[in-house]
Amino acid sequence: MSSISRHKRSDQPEKIKERQEVYDMPERFEIIGGIRYDFLSSPKYAHQKILTNLYLSFHDGCAKEGETLLAPLDVHFDEENIVQPDVIYISAENLGIIRDGYVFGVPDLLVEILSESTGKRDKTIKKNLYERFGVPEYWLADPIYRTVDQFVLEEGGYRLAATLTEEDRLVSRTIPCLSVDLGGIFPEDSRQ
Repeated sequence: MSSISRHKRSDQPEKIKERQEVYDMPERFEIIGGIRYDFLSSPKYAHQKILTNLYLSFHDGCAKEGETLLAPLDVHFDEENIVQPDVIYISAENLGIIRDGYVFGVPDLLVEILSESTGKRDKTIKKNLYERFGVPEYWLADPIYRTVDQFVLEEGGYRLAATLTEEDRLVSRTIPCLSVDLGGIFPEDSRQ
């Protein structure tokens, strides 16, 4: 053997062996009424496509009027109620509720996209929570039926303002800049 093959050549970069490690995946959960609710699975394609399209619609219409944020991000109503809504809209006048990297207070509008693992909770427990803390407007997007239920807070309680389909335009009752063509929100059927 030559001396070159026995000794490391100085002009070759040092090889680094790839290591297999377990990456620390933070747990995703919400606390509602002091009870912990775990997210059991990651969202499916349809959920994420609706989330993306809603964000783009919010951003296009309201970027100068406020902040649109996406899950996972904690919204702290109090110590016993910390949730991760799919879409969070906070008007410019209300941006002071964003502190230390999280939301501490009541956003102007929240959206939940229904899924098999969270749909029941979104329609009941979380809807009641958002109503109790005074979230002015709450939308429930249903990827299966391709509808959006629009709830508006009136006299301390939610009123179903509309159930809209992909053929409709959803106009916010509380945020003047927000109008969403629902035809562009839902993905093609074949990809659900």
